[in-house]
Amino acid sequence: MGETQPEPGRRDRKKQQTRSALMSAALRLVDERGLDRVTVEEISAAADVSSRTFFNYFATKDDAILGDPVMEGPVVCRRLLAQPPEVPIVDAVLQVFDPAIEQIQAERELWLLRMRVIKNNPALLPVLFTRGAVEEERFVAAVAERVGVPKDHTFPVLTAALTGAAFRTAMMRWATSGTNEHLSKYVNESFALLRNGLKS
Repeated sequence: MGETQPEPGRRDRKKQQTRSALMSAALRLVDERGLDRVTVEEISAAADVSSRTFFNYFATKDDAILGDPVMEGPVVCRRLLAQPPEVPIVDAVLQVFDPAIEQIQAERELWLLRMRVIKNNPALLPVLFTRGAVEEERFVAAVAERVGVPKDHTFPVLTAALTGAAFRTAMMRWATSGTNEHLSKYVNESFALLRNGLKS
């Protein structure tokens, strides 16, 4: 059974709407002008909130552009450890990624815009890398626990690196495909190659 979440209340929905408005405004403005030509004050004004409100939601302009992690480390680790032990690791990771795939697909236009902004503004890459490194470290620990080896063993480190690369490759192909095909198609293709030992 999947995890069930309580329905958000009116106040929570309002907060999420404000957060989404700030992310959308940040992405739109940076897409139009470039990272260095957009201020927090301009993002706030475009979202019809004050700069003080902005900082209630995001610590920096970069955080608003990159948005919330689509796969939160603790949740991903719990899902991985909940997979039946007989499921091969590549299939187990794919199952764990399913909710994120559906969320990204549902927010397709936002994600295509975000990926374009990141590509055109390389200064965002160090922030993105730092975020990814923290989440990957947690994921390595979960894989190690699942298979019963130390965190510094090659297997969990390589599993995290390869599945992460497969997912990123699928995202890039999806973003540049020029079609309306579902992200899952590209993710399944990438993971099938891993499952088959990268045989062409």
